[in-house]
Amino acid sequence: MTHDLSLKEIKKEWHGSLRSYVIGFTASLLLTAVSFFLVITRIFQEQTLIYTIIALAIVQAIIQLLFFLHIGQEEAKPRWATLILAFTILILLAIVVGSLWIMNDLNARMMPNMTMEQSHD
Repeated sequence: MTHDLSLKEIKKEWHGSLRSYVIGFTASLLLTAVSFFLVITRIFQEQTLIYTIIALAIVQAIIQLLFFLHIGQEEAKPRWATLILAFTILILLAIVVGSLWIMNDLNARMMPNMTMEQSHD
């Protein structure tokens, strides 16, 4: 005997609570504000600031995955959502790494004698 769920029951099963959405939204806003503040005030040196912004972006991505997409929660949901996420991350990594590789190669081919130490007279 199978039990068909109504639309309200499906929504309740697949969606989080209002509390979890508010926590996720507030944390995302806070991380965005901190990133904006760090860039505007330039508290850190340029290289440190870049790594700090990247770290804050990774933390914000994890928060959004947990609170909005409910990834990693122990529920009776199908695993296809996790597989789709893994495939998306794989595609994004291929695009980012490939783009950086191509830009580095083009820079080396177009400007082989240019270095950062050369001064402009």
